[in-house]
Amino acid sequence: MSQQLQQVHPNVLAKILKQRTLYQNEEVVVIDKPYGLPVHGGPGIKNCIADVLPILAKMLENMRAEPLHLCHRLDKETTGVMVLARSKEAAEKIRLLFKTRQVEKIYWAIVLGDPDPVEGVVEIPIVEKEVKSHQSHYKMTLAPRFRVCAEDGRLVKARGDRHAERAVTRYRRLAAASACSLLQLQPITGECRLKLAPQKLPELTLRRLKLEQSKARHLPLHLHAQRLCLPLGQPLDFVCKLPPFFQKTLRKLELDIPKD
Repeated sequence: MSQQLQQVHPNVLAKILKQRTLYQNEEVVVIDKPYGLPVHGGPGIKNCIADVLPILAKMLENMRAEPLHLCHRLDKETTGVMVLARSKEAAEKIRLLFKTRQVEKIYWAIVLGDPDPVEGVVEIPIVEKEVKSHQSHYKMTLAPRFRVCAEDGRLVKARGDRHAERAVTRYRRLAAASACSLLQLQPITGECRLKLAPQKLPELTLRRLKLEQSKARHLPLHLHAQRLCLPLGQPLDFVCKLPPFFQKTLRKLELDIPKD
């Protein structure tokens, strides 16, 4: 699906986003962002949400509609609730709510292992670093304050990066099975960051997914913006159901979705 979204005409992409509209009023439009669709353009990106906002606005309203405006961003691989504004004034107001941490955001994620304790807070600073590859680029990486000593396993303080930003996330385990867990994540400061890299999966997980270890690198990131509460006058509470691929993985891993 994500590969197809990169190939379609912008008008078709705008129509897809229109079909995925969860809510709209005179100030905002809320969409269910699909997997693999970038919010912003860049090298090698043919289609992105930002480029089709003028078309989407016309489809939702009329031919004279002002282009919609981005209020926040979700990573390319993240799915779920995304808020757009109908005017520059509304966009600035909503961006300020995000900046001052007045917007409550809840994510669901599938991760390896079982957290101990099953509920708590993770605080690991993040910093922007250059990644050396065939095409150098910058990305946000973890900058932990402590590291494990290779000689004796002791926890020792690491040299801090003065450019690092605080990143605090509250987590709660919703389900555990097949050497994996379904977590609820609530970013308190900064962004909700999960490492996206080829991983060695346990035999039980591979068996449940009917997957060979060599194919593990092709697994999609399972990170979903499940709920967003926007205090815009009267609080607006948006909930977005899990995408089909996420639900399918939950079933394969026998991770039961909570009823509440």
